[in-house]
Amino acid sequence: MRAFLVIAGLVLAAPAAAQEELPFSPAETEACLASATGLVREVCVGLSAAACINAPGGYTTVGMGYCLTQEGDYWDDRVNAAYQSLMTLEEAADAEMAELGSAAPPMAIALRDMQRAWIDFRDTSCQYEVTQWGGGTGSGPAFADCRMRMTARQTLILEDRLAQKQAQ
Repeated sequence: MRAFLVIAGLVLAAPAAAQEELPFSPAETEACLASATGLVREVCVGLSAAACINAPGGYTTVGMGYCLTQEGDYWDDRVNAAYQSLMTLEEAADAEMAELGSAAPPMAIALRDMQRAWIDFRDTSCQYEVTQWGGGTGSGPAFADCRMRMTARQTLILEDRLAQKQAQ
């Protein structure tokens, strides 16, 4: 029994060790974004994950899942920052409109509701993607890839809207 526990511990520790060795950096994505504009920036999505996957040990199910999750987290940080900045602007605009006696619907509430609905849509869409793998090992990387791509797309949309609002 003790030998089984030692072997099980080594097997379970292997994915964590592999992940620690994989080099992830958002540099590829950021360099691409610096030279692209508008929604054409979508071509930049996944470049950093691909660089990580192409590193030794990255082209495994665990490695791919790790790399895709890392870039997904990068986009998640960006979408949250864009949302918060946009929310601040919308709340200020709503306050100004209320002061003027406007009957226009509040933009901050609409933004909040839209983002909540988008999160549900993203998560449900990516769960559907998982079902396409029939329970196979590719479902983990498929979910991470879907989450990364959908989050990146929403980030670009919110960042564009933020830039428009700031330019006004």
